[in-house]
Amino acid sequence: MANSLSTLSVLLVQVLVGVSVLLGLTSLVVVGPTRLQTLRQEKRARLREALPYLGLLVAVLIVNKVVRDIIPEISWLIGLNVTSYIFAIEGATVSDIQSVATPELTAYFSFVYIFGYVFLLVFPFIAYLSLRDLKPLKRTALAYALNYSLGLVFYTLFISYGPRNLIPDLVDPLLYSTYPQTQILTSKVNTNTNVFPSLHTSLSVTAAALAWQTRKVYPYWLAIASVFAVSISLATMYLGIHWATDVVVGVGLGLFCVGVASWYVDRL
Repeated sequence: MANSLSTLSVLLVQVLVGVSVLLGLTSLVVVGPTRLQTLRQEKRARLREALPYLGLLVAVLIVNKVVRDIIPEISWLIGLNVTSYIFAIEGATVSDIQSVATPELTAYFSFVYIFGYVFLLVFPFIAYLSLRDLKPLKRTALAYALNYSLGLVFYTLFISYGPRNLIPDLVDPLLYSTYPQTQILTSKVNTNTNVFPSLHTSLSVTAAALAWQTRKVYPYWLAIASVFAVSISLATMYLGIHWATDVVVGVGLGLFCVGVASWYVDRL
C-alpha cells in the first residue's frame, strides 16, 4: 500500500511538471506575453463572469468522482453488456493497429495518452481566459461538463470491457506492459468496464473543435490541438485500451457536446 502511494505520488509530480512545462511554453507562443499580462490584471473580473460555467464543470467533476466506484455495480444491475456486440462489429481491429508497434511509437502514444491529454484539456482555460470575449471559455466549460455527464450516463447504462481485457491473446496492454506504474494512476480515474465510449477521444475532439472555432485568434493552437486530438484517439486503440467503436462514438459525443454548448452560449 505504501509503495503504491509512493509510486502514485511520483507519477503525479511527473505529470504536473511535464504538463506545466507544456502549458508554459505553449502559453508564451500561442497566447503571447501581451495577453498574458492583461490576464494577470483582469483575471478576477473574467473569472467572476465565467463562474457559473466553471462552477458547473467543477460540480460535474465532483459528482463523477463521488459516484465512480458505484457505477459498475449499477451497470451490472442493468445488465447491458455490449462487449460482445462491439467485438462482433470490428473483431481484431485493435490487434491490426498494434501490428505496427515499435518502442518509439509506444513511447509517443503513452506520452500523449497521459501527458498530452491533460495538457490538451487544461490549456484552453488559459487561452480563452486570456480573451476579452469569454464565450470560448464558457463553451469549453459547458462542453466538458456535458462530456462528463453524458459519459457517466453511458458508463451506467453499458458494460464494456476493452480489447486488452477481452482478447488478451491478441491485444497487448502496451501502456501497462511497458510502463506498469501508470496503471496505478489510470485506475484512479477509470475502471475496466467503462470504455464505451472513449472519453479520452470525446474530450480531445471537443478541445480540437473548440480550437477550430477560435482559429482566427489562435491559429497555432488549432494545429497543436488537432495533432494531439488525433494522436490521443489513436493512442487509445494502439495501447489496447479502447475499441475503434469507442473512438468513433467518442468523436460523435465530442462534436455533439461542442454543438450544444456553442448553441447555448451563443443564444445567451
